Amino acid sequence: MQLQKIIRSSISLIAALVLTTAAACTPAASSTPGQTISISGAFALYPLVTLWAEQYQALHPEIRINVTAGGAGKGISDTLSGAVDIGMVSRDLVDEEIQQGAYPLAVARDAVFGTINPQNPYYEKLLQTGISQAALVKIYITGEFTTWGQLLGDPAITDEIHIYTRSDSAGAAEMWAKYLNGKKQEDLLGIGVNSDPGITEAVIKDPLGIGYNNLNYLYDPGTGEPIAGIAPLPLDINANGHLDPDEGFSSRDSAMQAVATGVYPAPPARNLYLITREAPQGAAKAFIEWILTDGQKLVASAGYVPLSADRLQEMQTRIETTNLP
Repeated sequence: MQLQKIIRSSISLIAALVLTTAAACTPAASSTPGQTISISGAFALYPLVTLWAEQYQALHPEIRINVTAGGAGKGISDTLSGAVDIGMVSRDLVDEEIQQGAYPLAVARDAVFGTINPQNPYYEKLLQTGISQAALVKIYITGEFTTWGQLLGDPAITDEIHIYTRSDSAGAAEMWAKYLNGKKQEDLLGIGVNSDPGITEAVIKDPLGIGYNNLNYLYDPGTGEPIAGIAPLPLDINANGHLDPDEGFSSRDSAMQAVATGVYPAPPARNLYLITREAPQGAAKAFIEWILTDGQKLVASAGYVPLSADRLQEMQTRIETTNLP
C-alpha cells in the first residue's frame, strides 16, 4: 500500500467520522507472543507509521504490526493501560503522563495548518490580506469575531463564520489552542468533529467554514497540491496586513519548507512521538530502532519534516536507557 492510498482511504471513511483502519497488508505472519506489535493514536502520525509498518513487515515477515488511528489521547491512554505496545502522539507529553510511565521518542516533525474552503466568497480577499494570529484568537478563543464581516472589517457582510474543531482528544487541537494563546483543547470554540479526516470533510462541505488539519490531511500525497475542496488558511504570520509569498503554503513542499526552516511558528509546528509504557522492549524496541535509523529515509518523501541530526542522535541514544531528559 502506498502513502497516497493510505491517506485517501482514511479520508474516504468519513461517513461515520471514525477511522479504525489496520495496517496489516503483508503475507500472514506469526502470532507468537512478542511477534505482534499493536499501535494506536494520533491521526498526524498514522500515514507515516502505516508506511513504516509495511516496510518493516516486508523485511521481517515474522512480525505483524497493527496500526489504528483514534487521536493522540487514545494513543496515550491505550499505551498506559497496556492495550497497545506503542502510542502515536502529536504533542509534548505532560508531567503526569511521564510520571505514569509514558516514555516518548520523537520520530519526525510536522505542523497543524488552518483550513478554509476555496469556494468561500471572501477567499480571494483573504489571499491578499491574510488572517493574523490575533484575528484567529478572536474567532477560536474569545468569540469576538462571529462573522466574516468582522474579520474583514466590513459590517455590511453578515455571513457567519462556521468554526470547526476536534471533538476527540487530539494533539492537533492542543497545538492549535497553544498557538492561539489558549492552554488546552477545551479552550477552542467551534463545532466538534471527530478525527482529522472529519474536519477535512466538514470544511469541504461548508464554504463558510474554517478548521485546522495536520499537514498530511490537507495536501494530496500524489500531487502535493491541496486536496480538492480545501485550502490552507492564508496566515499572516508577521501581522503586516498582507500575505507574503512565503505565507501562502500553496503546496506540500512549501509547507514542509516553512516548518523545516522555522518560518512557520511552533506551535503549531511540533515534534511527533512514539511512546511506550516505560522504556521500549522486545519487538517494539527493535521496530522503533529501525524507525530511528533506516526508517528515517521515508520521512521526507511521506510529507513529514525530518528531525535535526542532533535530535535524531538523542533519540537513538535514549532508546537504550530508561533515563528521561
